[in-house]
Amino acid sequence: MNGRKPYASDLSDERWALIEPVITAWKAAHPSVSGHQGKYALLYQSRTGCQ
Repeated sequence: MNGRKPYASDLSDERWALIEPVITAWKAAHPSVSGHQGKYALLYQSRTGCQ
């Protein structure tokens, strides 16, 4: 472990297993213009619409 305390918004391994193929496919279809190979994905939950 990296010693970081987990956040309530952290993804479980099971949820990540569902999301990761979608992100990988999207990244393959939309390569970065700058060549940057990002390694983080963010999951937002909207409670009151777009802020």
